[in-house]
Formats: sequence, C-alpha cells, structure tokens
Amino acid sequence: MTVLARQPGRVFSRTELLDRVQGTAFEGYERTIDVHVKNLRKKLEPDPRHPTYVLTVYGAGYRFTEE
Repeated sequence: MTVLARQPGRVFSRTELLDRVQGTAFEGYERTIDVHVKNLRKKLEPDPRHPTYVLTVYGAGYRFTEE
C-alpha cells in the first residue's frame, strides 16, 4: 500500500484507498481494504495484533505512522 507510505500521518478512508488503488470505489468492496491491511501488517509489523506502522483511525480509516 504505497498510498499510505507516500503520505505518512494522513488518514485515508477505505473508500478513498479503494479509489486510489482500483480507480473506482465500490461500496461492496470496502472490507477488502481490511484484508489487505491485515496482510500488510503480517509482513511489516513485529506484532501484527499491536500495530506500530499501519494504524487504524477508528471511524475514519487507516494511516501510516510518521516515524
């Protein structure tokens, strides 16, 4: 998810991430982003259950940490 990494600290909604990745956002596929984030965390995070890089912003979306 280079979209998150290119703008660390910025919060992206699921719809916005889908739009940037696929070109068109489909409401039925918003949860697809959750699966991608889960897989990304498995690869990046020392402890995926307690993420430090790809963070969830409850009610808003996801952001990549600025650290």
